[in-house]
Amino acid sequence: MRKPKVCAVSFLNTVPLAYGMVRGPQRDLVELTFAVPNVCAERVGDGTADVGLVPVIEMDRQGLTSVPGIGIASRGAVRSILLISRVPFRRVRTLAADMNSRTSVMLARIILSRCYGVEPEVTPMPPDLGSMLARADAALLIGDAALAVDPETLGLPWLDLGEKWFDTTGLPFVFAMWAGPRAQITPELGRILRDSCSCGLQALDRIIEEAAVGRSMPRQVVDRYLRHHIVFQHGEAERAGLDLYLRYAREMDELVLAEDPLHGDSKS
Repeated sequence: MRKPKVCAVSFLNTVPLAYGMVRGPQRDLVELTFAVPNVCAERVGDGTADVGLVPVIEMDRQGLTSVPGIGIASRGAVRSILLISRVPFRRVRTLAADMNSRTSVMLARIILSRCYGVEPEVTPMPPDLGSMLARADAALLIGDAALAVDPETLGLPWLDLGEKWFDTTGLPFVFAMWAGPRAQITPELGRILRDSCSCGLQALDRIIEEAAVGRSMPRQVVDRYLRHHIVFQHGEAERAGLDLYLRYAREMDELVLAEDPLHGDSKS
């Protein structure tokens, strides 16, 4: 039997999830590749991968089945999803966004609409804060690019979107889950993915030391991020947060489609 094809994400927050498949007992059980979140979703969509760590907005749009109980979530501040603005948030009309995670882009749209009453035009851009703010009112940084910025030192309005979501809803936020077509999510593959996560959480000290050096990040930033900001094992509260986010996201897309007859069937 062929090994399952698994596509993981190349960000720091996914290292514990994939660790067992890279360095542990699960490494010979799958064919493992890495990509940014939207490419990971595309590989699952076109059958290049059987399962991937898919942004939840793409998981919903593609009708994928998730592996329950594990993924990338936060129960408050997440630190790696930053919305930074050069104007008050109620005056944001344009948003430059790193499009590697459409889940985070939609979260920014939801927060800006529901909390500040604005629905800015979104422009895809590489994750360089200076260039982004030179072109747009606000910038969305995700993943390692957000971790490389200390927002407290910028002198600009900023939001940690995980924290803002939690303060607004009282629920965790789920960013990505292992997902694929229903036929590919076998009990055996589910066990491999959960065991890989368990292996990573047991090796967290080693992961933190290696990631700080390999990604040129301060050790304390990596330590706090992986131990306190990211939640890898999920329960009912994460499920409720995910359900609410997907409801809001569908409402946002329906609003765009209703207001913009040129929008067609594409969704940002």
